[in-house]
Amino acid sequence: MEKRPRRKFSAEFKAKVAIEAIKERNSIEELARKYELHPNQISLWKKEFLSKAAVVFTSDDKNSTDKNQQEALLDKLYSQIGQQKVEIDWLKKKLL
Repeated sequence: MEKRPRRKFSAEFKAKVAIEAIKERNSIEELARKYELHPNQISLWKKEFLSKAAVVFTSDDKNSTDKNQQEALLDKLYSQIGQQKVEIDWLKKKLL
């Protein structure tokens, strides 16, 4: 028996299938046939989707502070690179 290569699914596809499973217009078995998946996989995606749904409504304060810290670090690193370039150019002129 040949091994099939493992399929990888995008987050968008998983969300689409999970949302269809939550709507319950079709049974899990029908969705499994439609998307060529195992019913257990759809159930797992549905559980994960529902358990992480609260994250969508969490405060953006944490995300904005993380972004601000990353931007500050990036600015610091860019200024350090600029300073090093000036020093290297100065040293090159001194050697010549």
